[in-house]
Order: sequence, then C-alpha cells, then structure tokens
Amino acid sequence: MRSATSDRAWLQAMLDVEAALAAAEAKAGLIPEEAAAAIADTCHADRFDVDAIGRATVASGTPVVPLVRALTDAVPEEAARYVHWGATTQDVVDTAAMLLSRRGLDLLVEDLGCVAERCAELAEEHRATLMPGRTLLQQALPISFGLKVAGWLVATADARDRLAELRRRGLAVQLGGAAGTLASLGPRGVDVLHQLSAELDLPEPPLPWHAHRGRVAEIGAALGVAAGVMGKIALDVALMAQTEVAEVAEPSGPGRGGSSALPHKRNPVGAVEVSACVRRVEALVGGLLGAMTQEHERAAGAWQAEWETLPEAFRLTAGAVDRIREVLDGLQVFTGRMRANLELTHGLLMSEHVVMVLAERVGRPQARDLVDAACLRAVDAGRPLREELLADPAVASQLSPAEVDAALDPAGYLGSADAFIDRALAAYRARSGGSEVR
Repeated sequence: MRSATSDRAWLQAMLDVEAALAAAEAKAGLIPEEAAAAIADTCHADRFDVDAIGRATVASGTPVVPLVRALTDAVPEEAARYVHWGATTQDVVDTAAMLLSRRGLDLLVEDLGCVAERCAELAEEHRATLMPGRTLLQQALPISFGLKVAGWLVATADARDRLAELRRRGLAVQLGGAAGTLASLGPRGVDVLHQLSAELDLPEPPLPWHAHRGRVAEIGAALGVAAGVMGKIALDVALMAQTEVAEVAEPSGPGRGGSSALPHKRNPVGAVEVSACVRRVEALVGGLLGAMTQEHERAAGAWQAEWETLPEAFRLTAGAVDRIREVLDGLQVFTGRMRANLELTHGLLMSEHVVMVLAERVGRPQARDLVDAACLRAVDAGRPLREELLADPAVASQLSPAEVDAALDPAGYLGSADAFIDRALAAYRARSGGSEVR
C-alpha cells in the first residue's frame, strides 16, 4: 500500500491521466494522433524528478503546474502544444486519485478476504468451544468462541464487499475544465469525457464533480468502517488476552510483545498497533467529511486537504488489516481457560436459564423473584447458586436436583448460536464463490 500511494505512484497516476487525455482528444479529433502518441511515450515517472516537482508545488499550490511544465519540456516540439489540452489541474489530480484509490481498494479487498477466510476457519473450528459472553464488560451468558468469531467474519466480509462495490461503481473520471463547463473543448467536451473514461476504465459521471466530494468522502468512510472492524477484533483479542482472562494469546516469537522493564510481559502488540491505526483513520475520515463543504465551483483549501488525507487513510487501514491478519493466523486459543472462566461465578452466569425453566412451573414474575433472591444469597454467602436454589423450598418443590443441574449447564443454553454460525459461514461462502473453508 505504501508503494501504491507513494509520491511516485501519484506522479505516475497523473502522467497516466495526461496520456489518456491526449489519446481521448486524438480520438475525438481535437489533437493529432502523432502528438497523443508522443505524449504517451513520455508519460513515465522515471523520466521526471519527483522531488523537484514537489518543491515547485509550493509556489504553484498544485503539483500539476510543474508537472505539465516538465512534461511539455520533455515531449517533442510538435507535440508540446497539445500537452494538458483543455484540462484543468483538478481534472488531473482527481482522476489520479481515483486511479490510486482503485489500486488501494484492490489491495484491501484481497487482504480483507484473507482475514475473512481465517475467521471462517476459526468459527468452524470453535463452534463448540464454550466461553462467557460479556456485556458491559461483565459476564452475561454462555456463548461459543465460534459465535464470537462468526461476528468478526460477517463484519469483515461486509466491509470487504463495501469496498469492492466502491471499486466497481464509486469511482469516476474527472474532466470539467476550469469551471466545470469544458468550454475549452468546444462542442466535443462530452465526447472527450466519454473517451477518457474508456481509456482509463473509470466510470463516466453525468457531469464534473469538482466541488461535490461525496465520492472521496464515501471512500474515506468505507475505509473508516473497514478499519473500525479491524479495531473491534483487536479490542476483543486484547481484552481476552488480559492476564486475569487469558482466553487467547497473540502469536509468540523472539522479542514479540516484550517489555523494556518487565521480562515476564507478553503484550498484545498486534492489537495495540491496530488500535493506533484505527484512531488515526477515524480522524482522517472526519477530515474528508469536513472537506465536502466547498465554495462554488472550485474549492479554496478543502479540496487540497484531501491530497494527503486519502492516501494516509489507505495506508493506515491497510496496516490495520495486515496486523489483524497476522494476529489471527497465529492466534492461540485456550479452550480450557474459557471453560474455567464460565465457572467463576459459580452458576450465576446461568441465572436467566433457571428463570426460564422455573417460569414454566410458576410463571415468570415469581420465577424471577425467586432466582433474584437466590443470586443475592449466593453472592453474600460466597456459595454456588445451585446450593441456594435447592435450599429454597419454593424452588426445590418445583425443580429436582437434576433439573437444577440441567438448568445450570452452559452447554444447554446456547440458543441459536450454532445456527447463527452456519448462517454466517453460508453467507461468506456464497459471497466468496462457494469455496469451502480450508
């Protein structure tokens, strides 16, 4: 991703636009074909000084002005007059940004697919691995680790599909001339737009979008969602890797997760790096959304604010995806500790199930009152919920010890968890062309 969004990549993308523009104008009969061919032959980044163009940008406020000057100097004399014919700076920069976004989206879609595949493998492998489900950071009900990972799978696949759809339909060529009328191309402006779209294989918009930045903001928002999904996975991993929880651990290796002060530490460095990336992406997305408010036909500052913001959002999102992929590929799952954590509350985790079973005999209001009281006594006395339930004549008269034991069994209260895992896997396989999980 660094390569795909580098200064050199920007330069090459702008040169690709200039070459395609010349070709489109030649096909529309506006410039000689020989001139278009000469321009295309010259549009190679290696022939230009990226740093020099960058320094010259300070004076002009745009990289296109020094680029066009350098390109004009580099082409044969008979073609020089046709360089950048009829276009404006923003046409080149915006279209180049679309080309870079297309490449960046391709990379992210591929890597998110790898994350989703790993999630599918883990969901299948751990569909029967019991663990506490937690709400507001407290134990709530038993779930399976497979169900938790199935949630990661669905969110990751959704983010991937959103980016893929943007790749197909959300990008667009930009060509409007100085104020969005293409007056410089006379009556052939729309013809050139059509040809330019074909040359670059970018969708053709109904009209120029110089000051309407929904496209760029939507890309940024989709990157934010993808990064946020990775952040959710990272947070789950970090919380489950806490010493007191110890249900999972990141991949280990020499020096990985070490502390400069504490030899025993094994820090969740992958999750930490993802979290840092996500926080930065969130701020960048806000910048892209804020840049949507632009003056009249061309912006004075808001558009320019996108130039570094969008590539940086791509790079940081790619970093988050890459780190999650690494974490999940080597994730250690401690199933015994998950099961042990289910027993920490000595049955309180199963109180809802007891209520539901008892409610069939005495009605839900009375069942809730009886179980609430038993839970309070169990906490105060430090005794298992089972003992307090059976010590209450009102409960014992309705439920036998075997029935109480069944109600307190976490494996018997997973509801539709298995069906939800099946649904998540089926949806993933359908969207991935029916391939089976390896």
